[in-house]
Amino acid sequence: QVQLVESGGGLVQPGGSLRLSCAASGSTFSIYSMSWYRRAPGRQRALVATITSDGTTNYADSVKGRFTISIYNANNTACLQMNSLKPEDAAVYYCSAFLRATPEGIPLDYWGKGTQVTVSS
Repeated sequence: QVQLVESGGGLVQPGGSLRLSCAASGSTFSIYSMSWYRRAPGRQRALVATITSDGTTNYADSVKGRFTISIYNANNTACLQMNSLKPEDAAVYYCSAFLRATPEGIPLDYWGKGTQVTVSS
């Protein structure tokens, strides 16, 4: 069984910063990539950032230069540093991991339950 637990969400003023963390635990034989998605009210879930186990990153255009994703392979953790936050960044942020749970298993996507980010003055 795989668990992904997000933390670090909260309320921040425009221009402020937050750091989200996602810890993967349980049966995590091999993690290939970890990602952050977000879903704002009335909108579809959208990819924010992805990082592979070797450190290759990809960002949505809307967050480039403001957000930084990092991965810590030793403890199966991914972080999202969010700077210069805007009201339009407010959403529920979800962590996802593409991983092989066991040596004989196939790689699958696993999801956390999400953490709320509110950007408001």
